[in-house]
Amino acid sequence: MVRSYTATGGRATPSRTSLDEATLLIADAKPPLAGLQAQARRVMELCLPGVLSVSEVAHHLRLPGAVTKVIVSGLVDSGHLVARAPFTATADQHDEDFLRRVLHGLQQL
Repeated sequence: MVRSYTATGGRATPSRTSLDEATLLIADAKPPLAGLQAQARRVMELCLPGVLSVSEVAHHLRLPGAVTKVIVSGLVDSGHLVARAPFTATADQHDEDFLRRVLHGLQQL
């Protein structure tokens, strides 16, 4: 078990308040990994093959979400990671005819 203050380099709060558990993390392979702390390097190793959420990274690191957010926010600040809000469809994009057919099908049950 890694102590929280060790994993975060002594930082207690993330520098970015916009991160939540569903925030998607995309690694940028250009910045060098040399000089990163062990946990930050592990985050990069996890994210380089593809996109992961903050909660997925926390699970893999076996660290609390708050601690993971501190590590991730440092990597976003340094340009190693890009943080994106998860995709959510807007309400006006629904096909009204399709929703009526679904409702009719449910009423038939």
